[in-house]
Amino acid sequence: MSRTVSSWILSSARNSIVLQGKGRLYSICIPNRNKIKWKLVFSKTRLYPAGSCSLDNTFSLKKAFRHTSTEEEHFSFQLSPSQINDILRAGELSHKILDLNGKNANSVLKFESNQLASNTPIEDRRSAATCLQTKGMMFGVFDGHAGSACAQAVSERLLHYIAVSLMSRQTLEEIELAVDCMKPVLPILQWHKHPNDVEYREITSQYFENLRVYWQHLLDLDTEPGFSLEEAMICAFKRLDSDISLEVQAPQENELMRNIALQVAFSGATACVAHIDSVHLHVANTGDCRAILGVHEEDGTWSTLPLTRDHNAFDEFEIRRLKREHPRSEEKTLFVNDRLLGILMPSRAFGDVQLKWSKELQHSVLENSCDVESLNIYQYVPPNYHTPPYLTAEPEVTYHKLRSKDKFLVIASDGLWEMLSNEKVVKLVAGHLTELNVQKPQLAFEKPVNLGYMHSLLLQRKNRGIASLDQNIATHLIRHAIGSNEYGEVDQEKLAAMLTLPEDLARMYRDDITVTVVYFNSETIENYYRNN
Repeated sequence: MSRTVSSWILSSARNSIVLQGKGRLYSICIPNRNKIKWKLVFSKTRLYPAGSCSLDNTFSLKKAFRHTSTEEEHFSFQLSPSQINDILRAGELSHKILDLNGKNANSVLKFESNQLASNTPIEDRRSAATCLQTKGMMFGVFDGHAGSACAQAVSERLLHYIAVSLMSRQTLEEIELAVDCMKPVLPILQWHKHPNDVEYREITSQYFENLRVYWQHLLDLDTEPGFSLEEAMICAFKRLDSDISLEVQAPQENELMRNIALQVAFSGATACVAHIDSVHLHVANTGDCRAILGVHEEDGTWSTLPLTRDHNAFDEFEIRRLKREHPRSEEKTLFVNDRLLGILMPSRAFGDVQLKWSKELQHSVLENSCDVESLNIYQYVPPNYHTPPYLTAEPEVTYHKLRSKDKFLVIASDGLWEMLSNEKVVKLVAGHLTELNVQKPQLAFEKPVNLGYMHSLLLQRKNRGIASLDQNIATHLIRHAIGSNEYGEVDQEKLAAMLTLPEDLARMYRDDITVTVVYFNSETIENYYRNN
């Protein structure tokens, strides 16, 4: 990115038309590369009163590198390569799957994940866990809007709801008995978290109690063997969204817990969750996060297999669904400017009760709350709001039976897909795999080894570019998403500029990005078919 382009970014931001809403920021015209997009830009949302726990430090760009406003007089887009790497790699997470014998008999070989914030704090969340009482692993990406509260709650709770939905009646009875007798409860999930991942510790007990009510409901159903995996995921999504709605309506003496419940219900989040058990892959999607498979064909080429549809105004199935659910008189007002009721880009999401509740219920809940304005609760009833709910958290579930040629799964928030196509993402991951495989075996040692020979090897390694290669594939994707030029190559000057954009400008050029890449164990998959 040249100085001319950098200057244009700064001047365009300073001259942009901005409308100040109540606790929210609406930016009219947003340049994105060579296109003009219309977007709703939300301002920062505080979750906690002063003096209590805050999410503001979670994966936010280091203040030493990032400007706070376009109004600063001394404005620089300069970053050193090491500073760029520090920023890009701050949220890296990787985990290799091993069994007790040191051999991987799991169809998941490993996963790598990363996040990069645009909003402050970041509104995206991610989850990864191994099921302990049932089989399989789960991976989730959650894209929040109007704050991070809903995405935070869903990332903590949804995998538990899915795991409980999959449990046998006997296991549920054992857990219920343990809770009833105040004995230790069998662990449900083994989480794989980044050290900086946060959780709502103040409200964990309430979340557990509501999860318990859910499994008691499952026991009351008196059905065995229980749900299929698809039914379990759909039921878990819908039940959690219902609990989010009910929790904010329930009387609550604790002000902090009341405030969190309000923030969660009146913000929103889309979600994409993958469940992998042996060769059985299920992906549940609500909103516009996306999951794709990278497939290595027999002729050596790579292909892309989409596993989700973006739920928004550009999807014909979603348009027809909403038209079926509402009167014909509302057909022209369901989507305005490619947004649901002119407000929201995704047409499915958790939370967002202002698009699900009646006007009377919204008024009643907010009237009985504390200072809603200080919590940045978005109070706005759109025109033509006649027959709620307009929004659902019910997911679409896709099943795919893994083959040995299915090499990896990419789940990411829309911040990645706005910058890179499905095909480009698969190409980048495949290319990264090839580079790593080519470079690893070439460092052979000759005996005897001396310092001069070691120095020569290190120089060879440096010349081959190993030192500059991102070991984490999610970082590699994020680097290309925000730093690629028109030729598909990473432009260091553009990358530095995109990372130093101030808080009041960054959201105009890039969204929060969260990426998780799951690699499959081809040998294990082949053994499955060989044995079956």
